[in-house]
Amino acid sequence: MRIGIVCYPTFGGSGVVATELGLALSRRGHEVHFITYKQPVRLDQLSSKVRFHEVHVPEYPLFHYQPYELALSSKLVNMVKLHKIEVLHVHYAIPHAYAGYMAKKMLEEEGICLPMVTTLHGTDITLVGKHPFYKPAVNFSINNSDLVTSVSESLKEDTYKSFNITREIEVIPNFIDVQKYKNKEFTDCQRELMAEDDEKIITHISNFRKVKRIDDVIKIFFEIQKKIKAKLMMVGEGPEKENAEALAEELGIGKKVLFVGQSHEIDKILCFSDLFLLPSETESFGLAALEAMINAVPVISTNTGGLPEVNIEGVSGFLSNVGDVSEMAVNALKILETEAGLNKFKEGAQSVAEKFDIEQIVPHYEALYEKALKPA
Repeated sequence: MRIGIVCYPTFGGSGVVATELGLALSRRGHEVHFITYKQPVRLDQLSSKVRFHEVHVPEYPLFHYQPYELALSSKLVNMVKLHKIEVLHVHYAIPHAYAGYMAKKMLEEEGICLPMVTTLHGTDITLVGKHPFYKPAVNFSINNSDLVTSVSESLKEDTYKSFNITREIEVIPNFIDVQKYKNKEFTDCQRELMAEDDEKIITHISNFRKVKRIDDVIKIFFEIQKKIKAKLMMVGEGPEKENAEALAEELGIGKKVLFVGQSHEIDKILCFSDLFLLPSETESFGLAALEAMINAVPVISTNTGGLPEVNIEGVSGFLSNVGDVSEMAVNALKILETEAGLNKFKEGAQSVAEKFDIEQIVPHYEALYEKALKPA
């Protein structure tokens, strides 16, 4: 098949999933075309089977905000005709499904049928999509997709509750490339560069938005370090970073908290991590938790959204109510207090993560594309 993929090219989970999916599809013989405003951060394997087409948005004084949806829909039309793309897979309802629908209608004028699969990832439903300004567009975009998927049962239920959806939504979870982690290019984690032998390394990775409850990460670590020697690695950038840095200093743990910014070496960081903290307000799936778990890092998380579908209580880590910093700290110490207990949770985390192997998930998408291509 010749498949067009539209996604955000940034560090966020939806872009990572879309990119890894496209690369996996190419390895299975499909021709994949990524169409977005810059090359996705995980896309480092361009070939005859993997192509990237940049969407340029011309600047005109007439427009206060440049119309990306218009540029994207026009680019889609051109790329479909030029490369004979057979099916379009858009990640995020807006603006991608909205632009995809416009491209579909333009192509129909020329007698070209382009089925569109829309995957819902989270904030397009739980945050942006619920805004009264965008809600009609989100509702319209989902209902006018040929097939719709969500990354968790929780997100599927939220979508039906929040919108007037007439389409069936199929749950296809996010995934991890297990083989890639079994064949790591590096074997020396160089843990000594980050901490002393008797110190535990605790990690948080996100885009540092309010929904991630960054202050709770600092507060949980504050309680942990009272009982055991530990360092906290804060990976990412975002609007809450400055507040978190100030809170760490205020609590007197500034020297124990390392803010390392965005990184392309997430696996190396997780390689020497002992525990992952994810106290989010909501997570549609929790891809960051899954990436930690495949690296044998147990997870302390909230029990919101799709997280209970990923982080299994007492096996890969523990779950608590949103904002329950005290319980999360207690659970963290349960994992970390003995080497035997920590190793048990490390093994449990990796075992659970392996159930989300990309080789088990990609065939579901292939079947979905085949279904979309069948005449109605």
